Amino acid sequence: MKLSKYFPILDWGRRYRGETFVNDAVAAIIVTIMLIPQSLAYALLAGLPPQIGLYASILPLIVYAIFGTSRTLAVGPVAILSLMTAAAAGKIAEAASAQYIEAAVILAFLSGSLLLVLGLYRMGFLANFLSHPVISGFITASGLIIAASQLKHILGVPAQGHNLFEIVLSLVSHLADINWPTFAIGAISLGFLFWVRGQLKPVLKSFGLGDKMATIVARAGPVFAVVASILVVSFMGLDEAGVKILRDVPTDLPSLGLPVFDQNIWMQLLSSAALISLIGFVESVSVAKTLAAKRRQKVDPNQELIALGAASMSAGVSSGYPVTGGLARSAVNFDAGAETPAAGAFTAIGIALATLFLTPFLYFLPQAVLAATIIVAVLSLVDIQAIKTVWTYSKSDFIAMAATILMTLSFGVELGVLTGVGLSLFLHLYNTSKPHFAIVGQVPGTQHFRNIERHDVVTSTRVVTVRVDESLYFANARFLEDTVDNIVSTHCDMRHLILMCPAVNRIDASGLESLEALNHRLKDAGVTLHLSEVKGPVMDKLKRTHFLDELTGNVYLNQYEAMEDLERESARRTSKPPEPIAAEDGTPLYTI
Repeated sequence: MKLSKYFPILDWGRRYRGETFVNDAVAAIIVTIMLIPQSLAYALLAGLPPQIGLYASILPLIVYAIFGTSRTLAVGPVAILSLMTAAAAGKIAEAASAQYIEAAVILAFLSGSLLLVLGLYRMGFLANFLSHPVISGFITASGLIIAASQLKHILGVPAQGHNLFEIVLSLVSHLADINWPTFAIGAISLGFLFWVRGQLKPVLKSFGLGDKMATIVARAGPVFAVVASILVVSFMGLDEAGVKILRDVPTDLPSLGLPVFDQNIWMQLLSSAALISLIGFVESVSVAKTLAAKRRQKVDPNQELIALGAASMSAGVSSGYPVTGGLARSAVNFDAGAETPAAGAFTAIGIALATLFLTPFLYFLPQAVLAATIIVAVLSLVDIQAIKTVWTYSKSDFIAMAATILMTLSFGVELGVLTGVGLSLFLHLYNTSKPHFAIVGQVPGTQHFRNIERHDVVTSTRVVTVRVDESLYFANARFLEDTVDNIVSTHCDMRHLILMCPAVNRIDASGLESLEALNHRLKDAGVTLHLSEVKGPVMDKLKRTHFLDELTGNVYLNQYEAMEDLERESARRTSKPPEPIAAEDGTPLYTI
């Protein structure tokens, strides 16, 4: 076994050159400048002291550089995980209390441990149970909750709430308590940051700045807002007018140590840690794959589980909270020219130096500016177009997406995700329980067979072919039996029935039992059962049973061969298609 499989640093590290170092160092400087205010803001969002955000941006970045397979993914605190951390730790203690901070640290260690175990056992496929509509709906709803929760800092009011509706009602009840200097700073910061995100890049390019540098400067917009607001508040003394500021931020590096083991607290946080792990992994891998594709690089999802798990565990032993790969910082890292994960390690050094030497200069930083930074960042996650697209394309996926959004907005992030996943699985089972079956005929002059309801085809009264467009398993096995029984009852001249199986990827024990039952019933009715176009893996499993020995007909490699063989026994052929099969209530037993 090659060590580089689990330690990718041994692979890219051998090829590390001076030019690569320069590119990584430049990217690290740019990401560090962006990450300082972002880390502070996300820590406050999580209900934690601001320095915890800085702590979570040091050791995890170094650890990911050792184990990660993405060359440009930037690991650290993100908005979604910060919200989920606040929701989980809030069940244990009051925000910012010692026990609350300990719960956040435990969450980091616990979620990292789960990711590490999943990675070691190559179980990255579990993330596939989080469908894209569910993830998109969850992120959209979370973005709205996060934005709403930060309005209290913009307005300078003590609003509270665990869901969107509670937050909005609390904000409305405190409108008379608005601190106007705070509101002025927050509103101006919001307007500036939105302008920076949408308009600054074209302006910079019009002055001759290159596209790459203009992008980087535009994404560093929060830094300008931070510096300007600190100067305004300090010179005008707005902190004495009720403007909440960051005040003293410890200048010490995080202490190392395992989280306190309290079985009761760990068990309470286990389900939340599992959701944080899955959400963080899906978000991180999506970003990593997107960036890797641009440079024709490869990302190993299972190794990413190990890397992200180790990174989050390292946050847990260094007074941090759960981390994952962030879209914004990763995009900046990519655009800034980072070539290897070493850029993340250099960023960690920059954050550590900032923690030691720069935090005293953040004393007068208004919390309203950090809130504005969060609002602008998370509103970009709200994807209304995705909702419209899913509604147009798939109503069942839309139901799962809408349920995720409503449950997240109404009852919180955990119940929202669980509802979406559960409903997605249920709808999948329901949809596949009534699969698409079609009677097919031969397209004249070809060897192709198509649905009789869609194409002008040639059919036989004595040989009927039913195409099965779904794997056969416990949820739809009986539906297959009912469909075939009704076809047989309406085709009195039929002597052969072919089950055409190009879309059957799997037949479970229930599906096999139904095939055996059909074989016996058709034999009693004087009809021979045949199979065609059975896939190799499915055929391999059938060969391990007695079904093929008991099958009254044959298994054909392709449908044309089956018809050529069976037509020799057919009395005649006709171009008139049979009537669609329907139940007594008029509903079709197979769809077109």
